Amino acid sequence: MKNKLKKHELLRTLFELRGNSRACVYTEPMWGLSMNLCLPYATVYMLTFGMNDVQVGIITSIYMFSQMIFAFLSGLIIDKMGRRKSTAVFDFLAWSLPCLIWAFSQGFWFFVVAAMLNGMMKITTVSWDCLLVEDAPKDKITQIYSWVIISGNLSALFAPVSSILVAKLTLTPAIRVLYINAFVIMTAKILILYKFSTETAVGKIKRDESRNLSWTEMLTGYKSALYKIMASRGTKFAIVVSVLVEIAAMLGMTFWQIIASRRIGVPDALLPIFPMFRSILSILFFFAIISHIKQTRLKWPLYGGFLSSIAGCILLISIRNVDVWGYVILSISLFFEALGTAVLNTLRESLVAIHADPAERSGIMALLQTTVMLVSVPFGYIGGLLSDISRVLPFVLTIVLLLVGMLATALYYYRPSAQGRASKTEVQY
Repeated sequence: MKNKLKKHELLRTLFELRGNSRACVYTEPMWGLSMNLCLPYATVYMLTFGMNDVQVGIITSIYMFSQMIFAFLSGLIIDKMGRRKSTAVFDFLAWSLPCLIWAFSQGFWFFVVAAMLNGMMKITTVSWDCLLVEDAPKDKITQIYSWVIISGNLSALFAPVSSILVAKLTLTPAIRVLYINAFVIMTAKILILYKFSTETAVGKIKRDESRNLSWTEMLTGYKSALYKIMASRGTKFAIVVSVLVEIAAMLGMTFWQIIASRRIGVPDALLPIFPMFRSILSILFFFAIISHIKQTRLKWPLYGGFLSSIAGCILLISIRNVDVWGYVILSISLFFEALGTAVLNTLRESLVAIHADPAERSGIMALLQTTVMLVSVPFGYIGGLLSDISRVLPFVLTIVLLLVGMLATALYYYRPSAQGRASKTEVQY
């Protein structure tokens, strides 16, 4: 049995991780022990302060706008500071500090300030990704990202803690405690990762190159990254997939709690149980399905991910109350959502890592994240307006976006024979 486990490709990758990849992956479960305990209640927590669906949507759009600004600056900042240092500094500003604000929040403007600070996470999205993969074997990238997402889902094992606290303390005091816990654990995660990581080889080169450059001079360096993006059909496709998956994930994260609590009628104490169920399913899917996806053959897994997510949304909006049949359909909905989300999140990260030029990775990822956020900004507000009309409508919009993702996949993989032979290497991903 032990030898069989060691032969499993995903498990073998975990045991063979070294250097920064190991430091990043091994500390990632701490994310699940901190922020992921709060997320099942984040939107409902806002509603307890008298905010409406539109205000929740406005805060989400502010958050997305902040992410867009910092995504654009991220490439410059991490080249100047280095991948390791920028990850530590901006993880604290983007996560630890907002946790304190959320914990002691008194209303709308507290959430606005926290959202603006939280947008700095786009700097660490780029710097942490570079730290994770720049020194890693390229043929292990999909497995590495699988472990990152599995680690995040390990919070499912601790979801009952949130339920017990809410049942004992009521919603608002319980979430305040969870945010204080998140501050402590996230800060510890930052310090541990900093201690056990080193600057990447590319990071050292970029830091030396940018040491004597002004910010204006560094901005001109984005031209090279932009040319690389425009010249790579695979990178452009990765951006399209990232945009669609990001918006769908944002709508789901923001409005799932609202539709479950306010339309379907799931009791507050039970809200974390369903994300727990979804997370456990995601972990199982990584071992049973995603670990067998070939990095050179991503077309059908992409189709499957989009279709599964669509099925999950359709089932969710069909539920009207929490009788036995309602809970059964909700569970089936979460099954399809877990599968679709696990596949799409893994593949979108893999597509970017595969197609981004290593020499321009920070610039390409900065422009990619900026594009993703620029397109996503209005959708928080749009989702809020739609939810105010009917709590079903944000998920109808999600279905439309996922269908667009399937169309984009079909267009990317459709190539006339002559042109297809010229681009065979890139299109196979």
